[in-house]
Amino acid sequence: MQSELSIRPIKGSDNPGIAHVIRTVMPEFGASGAGFAIHDPEVDTMYESYQHKAAYFVIEKDGSILGGGGIAPLSDGPEYYCELKKMYFLPEARGKGLATILLNRCLEAARELGYTHCYLETFKTMETAISVYHHFGFTPLNGPIGNTGHFSCTHFFEKEL
Repeated sequence: MQSELSIRPIKGSDNPGIAHVIRTVMPEFGASGAGFAIHDPEVDTMYESYQHKAAYFVIEKDGSILGGGGIAPLSDGPEYYCELKKMYFLPEARGKGLATILLNRCLEAARELGYTHCYLETFKTMETAISVYHHFGFTPLNGPIGNTGHFSCTHFFEKEL
């Protein structure tokens, strides 16, 4: 019997699994130094961090977390802007169309929560992610908005919801 991948809202018991994904994937793309999300305090408390005007989803197979992504208010940004945050996949979850499914879920959640725009920032080495954002109609920006603390990011995007 073949097991299937599922995408579902994060639970408290998922914290160690999604922290492992973040800490595994970011260094793979050279995004482990200062100014990257890998150092955010929320990495160890993702469930708790996504409870207010936010949503976070995990990709699971056979009880293992293989990826995730979510939206939350943009720190020090315009009131109706959310940020797409911490969307990462272990290698075994890539190339299966999961980014499209997960990003659609995140944007749907953002609309339901009353956001009018979605902002994101990423790093130049994450080329596949950048092409997905272009495909979804995210518009490149000349620089960051808000105050995420991710000063090492190189690409910034927004999308009207």
